Amino acid sequence: MARVTYSIIVEHQGLGKWREIKGYDRYLVEQKARLQELQWSEQWYQKCLKEEQLQQKKAYAQAEQNRKQATLVEKEREKERQKQELEQLRQSAEDQTQEAQDTITAIQGILKHTLAINDAINWDGLKSYKPFNQREPLLRYIPEPSLQVYPKKPEFPLEPSRDDFKPKRTIMGKLIKSVRTKQDSSADSAYQDALLEYSTQVKEALSNWEKQCQVIGAKNNALQIAYEQQKSTTKQKYDIDFSRWESEKLQYEVRQVEENARIDQLKAAYFNKDSGAISDYCEMVLSASQYPDNFPQNFDLEYRDETGILIVNYALPALTDMPTLSEVKFVQSSRSFKESFLSEKAISSLYDEAIYQIALRTLHELFEADVLNALVAIVLNGSVTATDKTTGNLTTTCILSIQVKKEEFVKINLANVDPKACFKALKGVGSSKLHGMTAIAPILNISREDKRIVDSYDVADSLDSSVNLAAMDWEDFEHLIREVFGKEFSANGGEVKVTQASRDGGVDAIAFDPDPIRGGKIVIQAKRYTNTVGVSAVRDLFGTVQHEGATKGILVTTADYGPDAYEFIAGKPLSLLNGANLLYLLEKHGHQARIDIREAKKLMGSS
Repeated sequence: MARVTYSIIVEHQGLGKWREIKGYDRYLVEQKARLQELQWSEQWYQKCLKEEQLQQKKAYAQAEQNRKQATLVEKEREKERQKQELEQLRQSAEDQTQEAQDTITAIQGILKHTLAINDAINWDGLKSYKPFNQREPLLRYIPEPSLQVYPKKPEFPLEPSRDDFKPKRTIMGKLIKSVRTKQDSSADSAYQDALLEYSTQVKEALSNWEKQCQVIGAKNNALQIAYEQQKSTTKQKYDIDFSRWESEKLQYEVRQVEENARIDQLKAAYFNKDSGAISDYCEMVLSASQYPDNFPQNFDLEYRDETGILIVNYALPALTDMPTLSEVKFVQSSRSFKESFLSEKAISSLYDEAIYQIALRTLHELFEADVLNALVAIVLNGSVTATDKTTGNLTTTCILSIQVKKEEFVKINLANVDPKACFKALKGVGSSKLHGMTAIAPILNISREDKRIVDSYDVADSLDSSVNLAAMDWEDFEHLIREVFGKEFSANGGEVKVTQASRDGGVDAIAFDPDPIRGGKIVIQAKRYTNTVGVSAVRDLFGTVQHEGATKGILVTTADYGPDAYEFIAGKPLSLLNGANLLYLLEKHGHQARIDIREAKKLMGSS
């Protein structure tokens, strides 16, 4: 008898192996097959593990390579960034140096800057012809609403006809009446059913159509109402905007016409040789002159038509207005900027040169612009407002003065002159070192005459200890202030004038102090008050001082001042004298009086 042979095929797809295991013992064959599977599985695991480890090593190597590459790229980027940063810092230093040099060069070329410019006023250039620059409002278009279309009215087939339900006669129907009657009844019933169904369908379809039309109509109506409302609102807003725009345009055009007309009037007055117009013209010439921003460029003018002399009191820059920076270098090792400055000697030299150039330039601009030949001569007084190092206070000092005839000045070729030598050759007065701020007396000063000044009278001699200054007539009080300050200023050659009666505010008196250092025009206001003087009165005085071009303001009252008033005058050229100060001033000049606020209030009916 033949023996039974057992066979099992074992396969591992991952390893790509297979094997046929044979044997006569089924159990042994199966055991061998399982052992083979386990062996191949272990081989596959080890192979996969090695493959995974290999992939990990490759991935790590690639990551390390990428990291090194990224580090290299980052280093290159950082190197480039630092290079750019250094270049920017170097460029910044160069730019600052160039700016500093340009500033110095501009000051050194103050005179030459104006020689290529026609300084005569271009009257038409002063006028404005610019159209109104606000855009005309537009009426916003509102699109019509998209209305829903009504559905078409349904169409229906013809109504069922009785003839359509005629029974077909059978032989029995033709022969037997009852059959015929039954056929007719059945046909009639069918016709009625069809007619009812037709009518029901028509009514239902028409009802649905009407409902759809109602819904669409309501929606369309709402859209139309909203459209009309939006359209109306938009139109109302447009009407308001257009009305405002039209009004502003008209106002702009009216102002433009008026301003242009004023220019024509000034031009006509100038060519008619009106002295006021000539002064205004000269002021326009100097105002049009461009200087560095930190230069004061303030001035006072007076034209004397009887002599043809123009007197100019010109505010010159201070020594501290001069640039000091000369160069900026970038130090790479410390990544910092090193600044180099002009020496004190260089700054002083630059300052003196600039002042002489400003003087010649001012004369040149005024004479060149004088197309009427109204200026026979110009007297230019240059003053500087700066901190006095000995007192720490701001002082205004006249440091140069020059008088030049036009016929003499126009012969000079300013492009080739040495400014200082030219100034001296024209008999200009000033210290050899202008930066030293040595005060000089002006050759000719602006007239102290003021149309507001009225004849004064003395009051102080009538005073005694019985006179209450707080209840004194206000006009007598103002003249008393003029008199006592006149005595105060007369010691230095000054004088005080009373202006037209003002009762309160404004200019009550003007003092003129000839001292070239601390002197000038001084505004004095007298307040015969019985109540504390508030800060508003002090503000008004400061505004008057600025408006009058005065060097100082003094407020005198019979009462006293609040703390706000004293805080306000800090750092300003203002002095506050109360009742006690006034009595002291009177006593200083040999006069007696008293101040009794309560008594004054009773006499004036105050409570």
